[in-house]
Amino acid sequence: MERENFGSRLGFILVSAGCAIGIGNVWKFPYVAGQNGGGIFVLFYLLFLFIMGMPILTMELAIGRSTKKSIYKAYKTLEPKKSHWHIHGIVCILGSLMLMMYYTSVAGWMLNYALKFATGSFDKVNDDTVATIFNNMLESPAQSLIFMAITVAFGIIVCSFGLQNGIEKITKFMMLGLISLIILLAIHSLTLDKASEGLKFYLLPNTSNIKSVGIGNIITAAMNQSFFTLSIGAASMEIFGSYMNKDHSLTSEALRISILDTFVAIISGLIIFPACFSYNVETTAGPSLIFITLPRVFINMPYGRVWGTLFFVFMTFASFSTVIAVFENLIASGMDNLGFSRKKSSIINFIILLITSIPCALGYNLLKNVHLIKGMDILDSEDFLVSNLILPIGALIILLFCVTKYGWGFDKFREEANEGTGLKIPNFFKYYFRFVLPILIIIILIQGLI
Repeated sequence: MERENFGSRLGFILVSAGCAIGIGNVWKFPYVAGQNGGGIFVLFYLLFLFIMGMPILTMELAIGRSTKKSIYKAYKTLEPKKSHWHIHGIVCILGSLMLMMYYTSVAGWMLNYALKFATGSFDKVNDDTVATIFNNMLESPAQSLIFMAITVAFGIIVCSFGLQNGIEKITKFMMLGLISLIILLAIHSLTLDKASEGLKFYLLPNTSNIKSVGIGNIITAAMNQSFFTLSIGAASMEIFGSYMNKDHSLTSEALRISILDTFVAIISGLIIFPACFSYNVETTAGPSLIFITLPRVFINMPYGRVWGTLFFVFMTFASFSTVIAVFENLIASGMDNLGFSRKKSSIINFIILLITSIPCALGYNLLKNVHLIKGMDILDSEDFLVSNLILPIGALIILLFCVTKYGWGFDKFREEANEGTGLKIPNFFKYYFRFVLPILIIIILIQGLI
């Protein structure tokens, strides 16, 4: 069967960026930036994004493009005889599955909230009862299961139409819509009364914050955020490398994906902080920022129903673009490794994803008393395994595979990455890749386990 290809370069960049751009860009980046010295955090974040995230992203794309295969078969093709790098390919497939076991529920929450704002569920709500809507949603098995199932069905249906007719076409629409919405929402936030105070908190280096948090903690927070923002380590990006042509160097493409991902993260802060400061709402981390804090802002804002709907449509696009990208990784694995047709692989993955997503969907209602790792609930336990183990260990394995003689090797990786027009990887980078970058990833891994 002939390998599918992207219909356009824009399609590749938007689909790949869609995989990287997720919920964490919006609810985590602004909060972490605000709590870690504002502008100084953003500078360190950008530094680590380009010296840590981009190289691993380039390596994933190179493995895919050189073999035109999904990760397991790609390892089998490139690894030296009698080596066992391909075992990590199985871990990557399982990691993608585990990521979707909880991500489908959170994506369902976004869609649920977009519909709640659009249909006026928040019109008669006050500041004290906003949290009740969120809690009622979590405590309802029906709401949780229905919106999770819609997310799974949507992602599988899009992927079942193929790369160009399904994934590229729909993701292009969602990503262009996402970019338009985020710019519109940011412009609106910047026109609010106390927008300047929010901007100062977000972007200006705050010396008292730097002293209280500590420069070391700011650096490690920036390192963590830059590493996880690109969705690297579980070969989510590798599959899109396998659909690429060789017209452009992979470092150039990785740079474009990184810039688009960073643009969304930084602009998200321009939406959130001016709005929170203008309506005297405390900025808090995680789900409460998205589902409780911001709805309090919207209900007090003129035309809040419109702005709330637009915001959660934007969040739905951000989460669904990731769902589609990771689903494609799973479907392509079934096609490459088991010889399934796209239709058959789509149906089988639909059943698997639907069943494996049920525990998380019920994790705040029927299964709310189930606590797994370190006493965490189902969602947090699944997220811990993916974020703290599978991604950093996976990134380290991909790095060592690409730059050591025991794997593919630096020279072969560099030759593939440099093919095409654009930025090239100099030969002397191999010393940084071999001796410095592994240490940085190990630091992230240790931090996540402490």
